[in-house]
Amino acid sequence: MRIEEETSTVAGLPAEPEKATLEGKNKILGFWLFIAAETTLFATMFGTYLALKGESLAGPTPGELYSLPMVAAATLILLTSSLTSVLAIMAMHRNDAPGMIRWFGITILLGVAFLGLEAYEFYEYVHEGHTFTSSAFGSSFYLLLGTHGSHVLYGVFWILALMIQGRQRGITVQTAPKFYVASLYWHFVDVVWVFIFTVVYLMGMME
Repeated sequence: MRIEEETSTVAGLPAEPEKATLEGKNKILGFWLFIAAETTLFATMFGTYLALKGESLAGPTPGELYSLPMVAAATLILLTSSLTSVLAIMAMHRNDAPGMIRWFGITILLGVAFLGLEAYEFYEYVHEGHTFTSSAFGSSFYLLLGTHGSHVLYGVFWILALMIQGRQRGITVQTAPKFYVASLYWHFVDVVWVFIFTVVYLMGMME
């Protein structure tokens, strides 16, 4: 029993500090309920986009607009940020607060780089005549990608706030669930982008 207790802790913390208290478990459960609602929201937006993507009036069509190299670069950046958030949680499990903060810092930098590419992409589309009010296709496109982008931006500020808290309070059974849930949220945002990349860009360029 003594050996099991020693191997189940790291530097005085449980092996899974995010689940060490009832409050932590409830936060994770609440997060999964939140994700279920968010999944429904994005599913509705995907359905709307698929129904309206051919309604471009006289404006540019998806095949005429999309630049796959730039979108592929944005996708690589966002997927890499998912990896860095995993490394942050691994550092948390080792009770390595500086390492966790460092990896989360890289995560938000990659998130900001993704948002920069997306903003530049939208800028180019507007100059091509593809705006939110130009057609039903434009409205559904910007609604879907804009909602996803707002989620990325929210995640950036959320993780930044947690980094500040992590510097002040370190890793405890109270703060660990917050870091863990933020990482799960970031993975969710990345998964949604994989679907956007496939449904919006790859399918759009094949038309």
